[in-house]
Amino acid sequence: MKKVLVRAPILTRTGYGEHSRFVMRCLRTIEDKIDIYALPIKWGQSNWVWEFNEEREWLDKIIRKTAAYQKQGGTFDVSLQVTIPNEWERLAPVNIGVTAGIETDRVAPIWLQKSNIMDKIVTISEHSKGGFVNTVYEAVNEQTGQKGMLKCETPIEIVHYPTKDYEYSELDLELQTKFNFLTVAQWGPRKNVGATISWFIEEFFDNPDVGLIVKAFVKGGSRSDKKQLVKVLKNQVQGFETQPKCKVYLLHGDMTEEEMHSLYRHPKVKAFVSLTHGEGFGLPHFECAYTGTPVIAPDFSGYMDFLCCPKKDQKGKIETKPHFATVKYDLKEVHPESHWDGVIHPEFKWSYAQSGAYKMRLREVYKDHGRFKSQAKKLQSWVLENFSFEKQSKKFIDFVFPEDEMNLEMWLENLDAEVHT
Repeated sequence: MKKVLVRAPILTRTGYGEHSRFVMRCLRTIEDKIDIYALPIKWGQSNWVWEFNEEREWLDKIIRKTAAYQKQGGTFDVSLQVTIPNEWERLAPVNIGVTAGIETDRVAPIWLQKSNIMDKIVTISEHSKGGFVNTVYEAVNEQTGQKGMLKCETPIEIVHYPTKDYEYSELDLELQTKFNFLTVAQWGPRKNVGATISWFIEEFFDNPDVGLIVKAFVKGGSRSDKKQLVKVLKNQVQGFETQPKCKVYLLHGDMTEEEMHSLYRHPKVKAFVSLTHGEGFGLPHFECAYTGTPVIAPDFSGYMDFLCCPKKDQKGKIETKPHFATVKYDLKEVHPESHWDGVIHPEFKWSYAQSGAYKMRLREVYKDHGRFKSQAKKLQSWVLENFSFEKQSKKFIDFVFPEDEMNLEMWLENLDAEVHT
């Protein structure tokens, strides 16, 4: 059996943590054909998964097995590295990079250099793949002085996150308003939560029947983190000359996946809003898509893969159409506070939602919610059919471990067994 090492933040409550656990679930479908190992890594200052269930027990068992095997000097045949490309290394004869990619319009030179030391790349969306295949830099060989082009030469496959099925429970949110928008994000420059809130208040300033639920955190679910967010929100709301009549609610702290899915389907949550500058995929957008919640967002970046679905026009021709409330945006250079050496360079661009366009969409969804809910239900059916775990895991396994490679290995193993019998 091939010894397969997964180096990834498999125990973190992050997008990359979810991506890592999806990879592990895919490998588990062929556990009888490969020998799985796992090396958990940190992801920034994020929290770790605290729920204990059958899957966590399985992961812990593999992690312990890996630690013991490495102490003995064990080596691996294949590595799967789920992280940003800067951290990819040659850890085995065959190395596969798994990444959510970048939220901007291109990738950094180091990403292309790192991609070319890998044997395969798995990414999460057309936007993410485009960052690799469409970015080219002029390069100079330091030894010969010869000019050339730096581009990605490694095969890339897109495998999306799969949908999930959860039991739904009642959440006592103590909402004073019957019509509420929801935003879910880590508070930071890229997510643009400040503008999401301020422009919402400006639109519904005198409307006491509308609210915005902000499910957010800065670094984690601690009390000090909540205290910091409360202070930020108060400053935003109190920045107006008079008190707004609309409501802004802060929802803070760890929630189980069952609770998050119940939040999306709460009877008083009418739509999800996001003015993010860009997403490699957009997990909250995706979860809203397959739970039938209308989405308001700029029509840019990774979530376009699942927020747009086929639709017949009047002539019967099938076209891909957005099934969400699109917000017009400007593509401009990333703000200096988001520059990240080796990841996001000053010349990179991402989307900046237009204030007027966002407010118009808020108004439309509020006044004509039935139309957007109907659209969301059609999108939900399409996403549930095309983004199932069975389909996405098969696509992942077929790319990472093609059947002919698996069969060749099995043939060699059988031949070796016959020789020694």
